[in-house]
Amino acid sequence: MKVSFLSFILVLLLFFLVIESVRRGLLETKYSLLWIITCVFMAILSLNEKFINTLAKWVGIVYAPSMLFLFGLLFAILLIFDLTRRVSKLNKELTQLAQEHAILKEKIEKKD
Repeated sequence: MKVSFLSFILVLLLFFLVIESVRRGLLETKYSLLWIITCVFMAILSLNEKFINTLAKWVGIVYAPSMLFLFGLLFAILLIFDLTRRVSKLNKELTQLAQEHAILKEKIEKKD
């Protein structure tokens, strides 16, 4: 089995997993867009051997299907960065809410 075909099958399975997760409400639509775009991009790369060979030659990669794994790795790095950014934002909001809660609790206790 060719690596390109195997990667296409895996991308297709991931695509259906993302769609099913959105349908069941496990994944919000705004987060699924990045996954769907990546699946479409990776599927196009998997099916178009001429393009992937040309791109690999241009980048200097000897084994062209490994470009798919390179793009997958780059996507994972981008996703991890995006999630880290979101966690940092939520952490700041949580700290602010905890401080506001403590201030309000202290005001209520002073009134009693």
